[in-house]
Amino acid sequence: MPFSLIPDRLFPRYSDVTPALLRRLDIRLLLCDLDYTLAPRSVSRPDSALRAWLADCGRAGVTVMILSNNRSPARVEAFCGQLGIRYVGHAGKPGRRGYREAMALAGAAPEHTAMLGDKLLTDVLGAKRSGVLALMVEPLGGPVGAWNRVLHGLQRPFKWIARRRCRKL
Repeated sequence: MPFSLIPDRLFPRYSDVTPALLRRLDIRLLLCDLDYTLAPRSVSRPDSALRAWLADCGRAGVTVMILSNNRSPARVEAFCGQLGIRYVGHAGKPGRRGYREAMALAGAAPEHTAMLGDKLLTDVLGAKRSGVLALMVEPLGGPVGAWNRVLHGLQRPFKWIARRRCRKL
């Protein structure tokens, strides 16, 4: 089982992960974390920028699904319902079960799947363990609360390594 906390690519925000890039990487399924990746946790409704990005992904033949560890399905269900996209809740990231379930629902193989998230210990590690491309963004709205600030501070060295590796691509 692969163990790595180094994301394959880093981006300032989700919209920098363009449909053209995903197609170039032969990605057909993009799994996304919701909180702090696509919207700050305090935002309950998707905005027009997110809707446009999802529409662009769809036109490029990339299916987008939410893969969330939220304990309550209410937020994820409501958010995804407003967008008309599927999700796997209680995903258990960094475990592989949620990734496998999402890929099975979408009919996608790991080599054609990417995970987009803001946390190394859940999103990136889970992606690596599941054999999918690990894409990382800075948290939307910034890290909120003491624990998130500590967690994101601990991620800095791994993100630095990823930036150095990405320059060599």
